[in-house]
Amino acid sequence: MSAARIRVGVIGAGANTRAKHLPLLRAIPGVEIVAVANRSRDSGERVAQEFGIPRVAADWREIVGSGEIDAVVIGTWPYLHAELSIAALRAGKHVLTEARMARDFAEAQAMLAESRRHPHLVAQIVPAPFSLPFDATVIDWLENGKLGAVREVHATFTHGALANPAAPFSWRQDFALSGKNTLFLGIFYEMVRRWLGRDPESVVADAAVFTPVRRDEHGVAHDVKIPESVTVSGRYADGARLVMHLSGVETSAPRNEIRVNGSEGAVRADFAAGELWFAARGQPEQRVAIEPARRGEWRVEADFVDSIREGKPVRLTDFASGGRYMAFTDAVWESWSRGGTRTTLPE
Repeated sequence: MSAARIRVGVIGAGANTRAKHLPLLRAIPGVEIVAVANRSRDSGERVAQEFGIPRVAADWREIVGSGEIDAVVIGTWPYLHAELSIAALRAGKHVLTEARMARDFAEAQAMLAESRRHPHLVAQIVPAPFSLPFDATVIDWLENGKLGAVREVHATFTHGALANPAAPFSWRQDFALSGKNTLFLGIFYEMVRRWLGRDPESVVADAAVFTPVRRDEHGVAHDVKIPESVTVSGRYADGARLVMHLSGVETSAPRNEIRVNGSEGAVRADFAAGELWFAARGQPEQRVAIEPARRGEWRVEADFVDSIREGKPVRLTDFASGGRYMAFTDAVWESWSRGGTRTTLPE
């Protein structure tokens, strides 16, 4: 692999940026993190000191406009992903943006359209991570007919972080910051679509906000618009069903899994345990031992650099794929907000 120098500017150094992007980019030969812009100058200074970043920018425009930066990593909340990605691409810079892709499908469309105007630039979204160890195995099984005809897909992710009405209001519940992104809906749908390679024709959704007003860490009250529980039923063109349930108010036994039921067998990915299970039709479920060479892992930063240096296509996750999970997110939002009306995914 070429070790061509890549100068990176970081906009928004949140938890995942500090835990993953900054240390893993620094570990790649020839990659230099040359500037950071955070929500405040003080927080930017702290990040710069921790990771040895030589320059703290006054704001994101200084990063995007710099002639000394080749690539931009966007670690902000979703409300800035579209504006920053589009500005960076127009400035001739490669982009790696944190998930979720944007606040809604319209913003995602704008990002995708801009990326297509600059095909020589890398435009990548941080992928849904839970299924990475199992993707290659499950996709092979689906393509080779081990499961037979897909009949049902069940995706479930529940926890109790929102069960307490006194739990503080966070950016994930702030419509201005997160838009239509609901719980981990987009993350789980991205993994389902990665396996199946297609979208349902339509969805029906129901959702609820159980605590309509929450106070933030400063005691300020906020109206909660983003659901704390959502259930989705989708129908594929071949008759297969998609059932998703995500909840922030389940306190007894949190669940974190995707199941695919086929005519010849079923697969269950238990993300909490890090295990993959298979059951042939009529047989008991058995745990699958995946060979190390077939077991995927987090390679976000390395893949981003490889795409820049070698022109490798972005797989996890390109803007087109991100646009499809935002289309699904929009359709779910429209369905539940209209009382469970059957809704088709926007194109």
